[in-house]
Amino acid sequence: MGRSNDLAMPPGADPAALSRHLAAAHDAFVSDGLTDPGLRRLVAESWRRSIDGGLDPEAALAAIRIDDDALEEIRSAHPLATAMPVIRRLLVESATDAGLLVAVSDAAGQLLWVEGSPWLRDRAEGMHFVPGADWSEGSAGTNAPGTALALDRPVQIFGPEHLARQVTPWSCSAAPIHDPDTGAILGVLDVTGGDEVATPQSLTLVRATVAAVEAELRIDRLTPRRTSGSTAVEVDWSMPTLDVLGRHGAELRHGTTTTRLSLRHSELLLLLAQSADGYSAAELAVALNDDEQAEVTVRAELSRLRGVLGPLELGSRPYRLTTRVDTDVVQVREHLRAGRLRQAVASYRGPVLPASGAPAVEQLRDEVHMGLRSALLACDDADALLSFADTAHGRDDYEIWDRVLQILPLGSPRHAQVTAHVARLDAELG
Repeated sequence: MGRSNDLAMPPGADPAALSRHLAAAHDAFVSDGLTDPGLRRLVAESWRRSIDGGLDPEAALAAIRIDDDALEEIRSAHPLATAMPVIRRLLVESATDAGLLVAVSDAAGQLLWVEGSPWLRDRAEGMHFVPGADWSEGSAGTNAPGTALALDRPVQIFGPEHLARQVTPWSCSAAPIHDPDTGAILGVLDVTGGDEVATPQSLTLVRATVAAVEAELRIDRLTPRRTSGSTAVEVDWSMPTLDVLGRHGAELRHGTTTTRLSLRHSELLLLLAQSADGYSAAELAVALNDDEQAEVTVRAELSRLRGVLGPLELGSRPYRLTTRVDTDVVQVREHLRAGRLRQAVASYRGPVLPASGAPAVEQLRDEVHMGLRSALLACDDADALLSFADTAHGRDDYEIWDRVLQILPLGSPRHAQVTAHVARLDAELG
């Protein structure tokens, strides 16, 4: 009775017959360690991972690791907080009417939001399917949110495919949510309920909602924001913003206009935006090139830059911006200064103008990257660390991955992947 790994209940399947078959397979595995050949491979492998991690299928309950006070703080700082209105509109409202639950986890498998049918939420409390609970495989056994994190792919788990006995009456469909700029896993979106949750249509709905969430995150980042205290607030659209993180050429946004700049103009505008006092042509020549390119060349580039700045004014003697320009570099620094580490990671979409070889830009690039990296190495926040480690700028950072391994619980759905990645980096670096 071999089945596809993609769907828990293929079209046309008889839920009652499938449930009976899986219940027998579950009993055989728990009692005698026997693996039914008809069991999906991803389920069999997850059962084995859970047992090897010390999980007791008959008594396991997900650990509740975050108290209410800490939960509110973590939610407000998490990058998925801005997408919750989209999730509620597209999924939670209909799930509530259908008697289902919608959950959102962080990158380490901890549930941050559980919403939907009130009576089902009451029932789910009995198996610790609540905000603050750790639904990684090592804590709760095989389940869609934890296994989706472990495999970084959409997953359905039908009834007795859950390993923990208390969870076998439930079914769930889940898919990871990725940062649209860096590709890092931010968390998982899950729908939990009865047999109907394990259908192809349910998984399609979850995937579509994830796509909408990732699009919303991308759109949200196009809205200029400044921070006031611990709260990010929208600013007047008249405030120009310059995005340079992870970009080969900067983007200047002013009102509804977006201008993509050449690398040289990106370097010049970034340096001017970072300086309150401005630069002389000679100072800019040194900042842009160790060989001290001719001042006349710098003046010519500044003249051309004026032509693409639109309403922004560029003063001279010294060269300076007469209008304040916000940058994504400043936003990352403000988050770090205020201790908002998750928001700093979410705002950091890569090194400053990575294609630039200008000495002043290279210095700024190192300062910003090392400032964020140092804060991460000193923290105990696995979610923030994983969100950085999963990116192109964190993927080969041995110390970051080693720090993740130090603080990640053995039962985390990411533990095996992190262990393998650290071993690979260790071998490559000698």
